Amino acid sequence: MTSQTQLPANPWRALWALCIGFFMILVDSTIVTVAMPDIMTSLNADINAVVWVTSAYLLAYVVPLLITGRLGDKFGPKRVYMVGLVIFTLASLWCGLTMTVEALIIARVVQGLGAAAMTPQTMAVITRIFPSDRRGAAMGMWGAVAGIATLVGPIAGGLLVDGFGWEWIFFVNVPVGIVALFMAWWLVPRLETHSHSFDWLGVVLSACGMFLVVYGIQQAHGVKWGALIGPVTVPFVIGAGVLFLIAFVLWQRFTRAEVLVPLSIFRDRNFSLASIAMTTVGFAITAMMFPLMLWAQNVLGYSPTQSALLLAPMAVLSGVLAPFVGKLVDSGNPRVLAGIGLGAFSIALFWLGSLLEADTSPWLVMPPVLLLGVANGFMWAPISSTATRNLPLHYAGAGSGVYNTVRQVGAVLGSAAIAVAMESRLAANIGDSSGMSGAEAGAGSAATGQMPEAIATGFAHAMGQSLWVPAALVLIGFVAVLFFERPKPKVAS
Repeated sequence: MTSQTQLPANPWRALWALCIGFFMILVDSTIVTVAMPDIMTSLNADINAVVWVTSAYLLAYVVPLLITGRLGDKFGPKRVYMVGLVIFTLASLWCGLTMTVEALIIARVVQGLGAAAMTPQTMAVITRIFPSDRRGAAMGMWGAVAGIATLVGPIAGGLLVDGFGWEWIFFVNVPVGIVALFMAWWLVPRLETHSHSFDWLGVVLSACGMFLVVYGIQQAHGVKWGALIGPVTVPFVIGAGVLFLIAFVLWQRFTRAEVLVPLSIFRDRNFSLASIAMTTVGFAITAMMFPLMLWAQNVLGYSPTQSALLLAPMAVLSGVLAPFVGKLVDSGNPRVLAGIGLGAFSIALFWLGSLLEADTSPWLVMPPVLLLGVANGFMWAPISSTATRNLPLHYAGAGSGVYNTVRQVGAVLGSAAIAVAMESRLAANIGDSSGMSGAEAGAGSAATGQMPEAIATGFAHAMGQSLWVPAALVLIGFVAVLFFERPKPKVAS
């Protein structure tokens, strides 16, 4: 029925071992952004196809998360994590060897499936191996790794693209994955498993619902709203997905069998609010990168490395603040800590969006970039810690699966929404006066390093205005965390 639990004498070693793989898969959520112009040129792809290199990864990442969270409960988080790590590492090698954008998208799907198996296990292991008085600091470290990884991605991508070529943003995962696999085998304990029955109907309903909704929204940016995706329209695809999700919730509510997602976890006010907040964070982190990288490379003529280094102060400041904030998580007020982070995030994005011009100095964007560093230092740890602190331990996998699902749903929607926003603002600011679309201009300047002067100002304004979309959405998360309650003292279950 259960396997014997082997709790480590020093749980921090297990946490650091898990963070290696967790850091790697989150870096891959954003590392492709800075390489997109080079991929477009190398594989002769248009902007919509290259957006799918990121979107396909995120889609394959998000759809199975509810399932893999429960798999960790049933078969053991260590075992599921290591299987996912092997899949992810081999798929990374495949990505680097591809010769067409279609093959790259397929390889990224497999990579996303490996990431989906790994992610819920990291959070579930923390919940189960750390005593309650140290769990906040540990979850704070997990959250800090998540935040820093999404910022390091573009920087690492720039260095690799300039130094070796875009293929190396994937090849680098191979040695890192091998090290992470050895560290997990050595340091992560085998934890008690639970003989859950598996909710196969819930699996089908949730997977179909999330796939159709996200796929429909992603496709909407490439076609008119009423246009066909195959034999059906975009609203039909999204509507079908919503119906599947409604059926999933009703099944979870009324079935007497063991469910995939126990709806009782949403009775915890902090878990529900943290899930809302993290959805907006996932959306904004993903959405903000693409306009910034296109502006820096296509308007200012920066190399991928130079573009990514614009964000270096943000990553450094976030890394400095994260341990400090992590120590405050257990004793501090989560609404204050998370409120500072999300408030700073929204302000920084509105500020940055207002500054982007054809001749904006990089020094002028440093203050909002540093404010983004403050935001990332403050928001990840308190939201992540508050989310699962009050949940029973036997719901560790389910809670982690839901929490990571909403974060990745936000990221997928952010990827789709920012594409819509950029195309819309490019049409408004450039139109057809230049003889080419904004997307074509971006692709052309990726190869030459120069944006045609006739459209440079309009392109810069479009990228800046696009940043206001994630800035506005983050305000929803800001309001949500203001209603956090102080976590209750943890009672052993």
